[in-house]
Amino acid sequence: MQELMDINFLDRILLEGQELALDYGPKILAALIIFMIGKWLARALSNVAESTMRRASLDPTLVGFGSNIIYVGLFAFVVLAAMNQLGIQTTSFIAILGAAGLAVGLALQGSMSNFAAGVMLVFFRPFRVGDYIEAGGSAGTVEEILLFTTRLKTADNKRVFVPNGRIIGDVIVNYSGNDTRRVDMVFGCGYGDDLKRVRAVFEQIIEQDGRILSEPAAVVAVNELGDNSINFVVRPWVKRADYFAVLWDFNEQVKVRFDEAALSIPFPQREVHVHEAKDAA
Repeated sequence: MQELMDINFLDRILLEGQELALDYGPKILAALIIFMIGKWLARALSNVAESTMRRASLDPTLVGFGSNIIYVGLFAFVVLAAMNQLGIQTTSFIAILGAAGLAVGLALQGSMSNFAAGVMLVFFRPFRVGDYIEAGGSAGTVEEILLFTTRLKTADNKRVFVPNGRIIGDVIVNYSGNDTRRVDMVFGCGYGDDLKRVRAVFEQIIEQDGRILSEPAAVVAVNELGDNSINFVVRPWVKRADYFAVLWDFNEQVKVRFDEAALSIPFPQREVHVHEAKDAA
């Protein structure tokens, strides 16, 4: 009798399992198909939109941010479509999701502020993709403005993600904002050196370097009569791509030309006087 009851119980379980599989199996399968295909389509459409915006010569900053927004919006629609296929009432779910979103938004105020800051960065465009900036405590070349962060590539090829809120709330220095930059340098010479000869060395280096622009004119002037040296300021203008090359080459040329002209570059020195103490008789 007990074995018969067990067999009947197993039969009922198998029968109910078959009924559930027949009722929900196609729905689950359809929901999975909708999700997988929809996710692929969302990525494909966002890529198409990105390619279209690039062909339209839109700003690369707007292209990257816009494609991310399109993908997130389409992916949310795909999730809702898959849930609707399962029989879940998406209208009530959207209401619940909205209430939950409010609670999550309050809990994630920092993330929401980063998103809003990203929109402001795209709208006001204090910098663009490819610019070298200093912001949020980091410096590097802008690779992409994402929904919540901005991706930078540092000079030593490190990838840095800076929160958009930190960037928008801090000072932004865009070194690529203008076509030209001024190279600010200070060089010291000795008080015994001929100032005209020193000035002539700087002017010759400026004249012979084709990367230095004639307009605006370079500045060479005595800036300070220091404690140990007479300090000149040398400020030539260059194209921004030549900034560091001119800076490094100019420093090297000054040392070489000073040595050839027997001019001195003062540096800290210390004299030590040794007194021999006589033994007391």
